[in-house]
Amino acid sequence: MKDMNLFQLMEKRRSYYGIEKKSPVSDQEIREIIEHAVKYVPSAFNSQSARVVLLLGENHDALWEITRETLRKIVPADSFASTDAKIDGFKGGYGTVLFFEDEEVIENLQNQYSLYKDNFPVWSLQSSGMLQYTIWLALEGAGFGASLQHYNPLIDDEVKAKWNLPKKWKLIAQMPFGAPTSEPGEKDFAPLESRVKVFS
Repeated sequence: MKDMNLFQLMEKRRSYYGIEKKSPVSDQEIREIIEHAVKYVPSAFNSQSARVVLLLGENHDALWEITRETLRKIVPADSFASTDAKIDGFKGGYGTVLFFEDEEVIENLQNQYSLYKDNFPVWSLQSSGMLQYTIWLALEGAGFGASLQHYNPLIDDEVKAKWNLPKKWKLIAQMPFGAPTSEPGEKDFAPLESRVKVFS
């Protein structure tokens, strides 16, 4: 799969919910994928505000237990079964990538460039989106299935406490991944004519 070109990876990328605790590559290769993406994905003013945490093994499991117990407090007991099953699915994967943005970096830029103060949080999220997509493509190219989840801000404080992360790191998304056990269904596409305009 590693010889696929960019367009093929884009076509293959889907949300995989059927994943298991197996990996087609070494943990070191997973780390290299993430480090390469973090280094080379662009950011406004070269702010490099993205922060990523890779959770494997017991740490991956712990994240989803934190999420489960957090949700248990707010989801009605008589409808918790589906939530429980969903968390089991994520926990059943091989690992999770946590995406953060360092708000201290963003605040420093706001102070330095007051004219763009309101733009920096927006640009930060745009860069984070590029990073998430890049890592998603790379993980699927390596043979993983992945999905993107957003249990923030519900789990933020406990996640930071569990892994002793800086308070200024803002959790943006969670990406559980693992060896795929099933294929996603077909995806519908809106007509490109209504989405792309070309003037030549």
